[in-house]
Amino acid sequence: MTATYEQLRHKEPGVLARPRELVVAVAPLKSRVNLSTILRAAGCCGVTRVIACGNAKVDPTVARDSLEQITVEHRRTLPPVLKALREDGYRVVGLEQTTNSVSLHEYRFPRRTALVVGNERLGITEEELRYVDDCVEIPVWGAPHSYNVATATSMGLYEYCRQFPEG
Repeated sequence: MTATYEQLRHKEPGVLARPRELVVAVAPLKSRVNLSTILRAAGCCGVTRVIACGNAKVDPTVARDSLEQITVEHRRTLPPVLKALREDGYRVVGLEQTTNSVSLHEYRFPRRTALVVGNERLGITEEELRYVDDCVEIPVWGAPHSYNVATATSMGLYEYCRQFPEG
């Protein structure tokens, strides 16, 4: 028996049982398209707070409706942000390939998580890593050796949401 399908354009989003306790902290990025894509993915995941460091600029045509539900905080540098998030009870989780990073497939996110995203070229710097509690990496099976920052962030956000589907 063959199933039939009819496209549903912009199906209504699900409703979270509780607000997400997930914050995204973004290092200074060169591309406003990357930051805007991260905001769009965060919006789809029900994230309401993103901290963007450096000279962060957003392209509203890429970020789309996410800007209506996300508070984007602008900060100069990432280390003081990570320190403050830690003091506020967040588990600071870096999305980075490191000597002791854990595969995203195996990592169990704490509900109260600050997901840290590094720069497109430099990743999360040594100074920033000092404020990170855990590092998770996304397995790569080909070249290049890492995913685009916006793509990787989307994967990390989706895995968090998979583990906490109700919020």
